[in-house]
Amino acid sequence: MIKTEHRDFLIALAAMTLVVLSSNILVQYPFQHLGLDDYLTWGAFSYPFAFLVTDLSNRRFGPKGARRIVYTGFALAVALSIVLATPRIAIASGAAFLTAQLLDIQIFFRLRGYAWWMPPFVSSVISSGLDTAIFFSFAFYCGAVPGFDLTITDMFARAGVADECIALPWVNLAVADYLVKLALAAIAIAPYGAILRIMRYTAAHRAA
Repeated sequence: MIKTEHRDFLIALAAMTLVVLSSNILVQYPFQHLGLDDYLTWGAFSYPFAFLVTDLSNRRFGPKGARRIVYTGFALAVALSIVLATPRIAIASGAAFLTAQLLDIQIFFRLRGYAWWMPPFVSSVISSGLDTAIFFSFAFYCGAVPGFDLTITDMFARAGVADECIALPWVNLAVADYLVKLALAAIAIAPYGAILRIMRYTAAHRAA
């Protein structure tokens, strides 16, 4: 039983780290098809699956176990992203990820008594909106920070960290990214339900 739980934890952790790290790399590349290069990045299609991993972890391990996966995945993904992406994207992703995923866990837990599809869908819709706002406003905003006469790049420079703002239309990207997240939150209901049935069958089989 303990070995099975440990295995499932490692699988969830690996999945979370892979999703976040790949998204931090892919978000630097516009989706250059159908004239959507000013509205979407490739990361928009991979990152929403982080919420699927969190919600399944919440079902499998409960809020405490899901938070462990979020905290550990956060540390691993940020550390790897600093090397494979950029410090700015790593920090923006880390702040957005940690805030949104912890909110997702809380909302999901409060809705567990409702229809099986409601907790993952509602929690993803709300928390992904927060995630999008935090990430894009920090990662791709190149102007002066409100209330300061410095840009984020200037602040990095004062801290001795090299940074170059990637000039992308971040407001357009944020809106389009959130719309993609909404669509994928709906689509993810199907795999969530399928995996949930497998988890319940496995649990019942072990208890028999």
